[in-house]
Amino acid sequence: MSKDPVLTLIDLFARLPGFGQRSARRAVLHLIKKKETLLPDFANAIQNVIRTVRFCPVCGNLDSQSPCHICMDNERDGHIICVVQDVADLWAIERSAAFKGRYHVLNGLLSAIDGTGPEELKLPALEKRLKEVSPLPYELILALPTTVDGQTTAHYIIDRFKDLPVKISSLAQGIPLGGELDYLDDGTIRMALNSRH
Repeated sequence: MSKDPVLTLIDLFARLPGFGQRSARRAVLHLIKKKETLLPDFANAIQNVIRTVRFCPVCGNLDSQSPCHICMDNERDGHIICVVQDVADLWAIERSAAFKGRYHVLNGLLSAIDGTGPEELKLPALEKRLKEVSPLPYELILALPTTVDGQTTAHYIIDRFKDLPVKISSLAQGIPLGGELDYLDDGTIRMALNSRH
């Protein structure tokens, strides 16, 4: 006997980040209550994503066109490439509307524990972009997390591309806008003091 379709849908939702069994049940119940109005649009949107969305062969972004709309945008500055861990980070930077260059998505970070090396991170593709694109980008912005793996990846990239005529910078780190010192961790305060200008 096949599993109940409602339970199957709950199990699928529970696999998503940010969902547990309880929140998955609530989401599925909401969809079922709106079965005539919301569920068909939801199902069509998922089918559309399955049919059309792909990883950009140039930068690694997700889009329904290839290359993606960012790579094809002639208004963007091709001399600056922002290196990010994953597409979620690219989207976060795009939401800020503060960056008008191009991107390179690594799809992870170097990690000895996870066995993730440079080949899995699309670093060869970044090197190819840096060496073959004309004119050569003049800045690489490393927008990587301040975790051990993020910093290891940043140091590896700096070392790997040190002989290329490319400026490598990192995002500023420290006290967030509106942050109160009393609520910040010691590492953030130390970084803010060391990076003061």
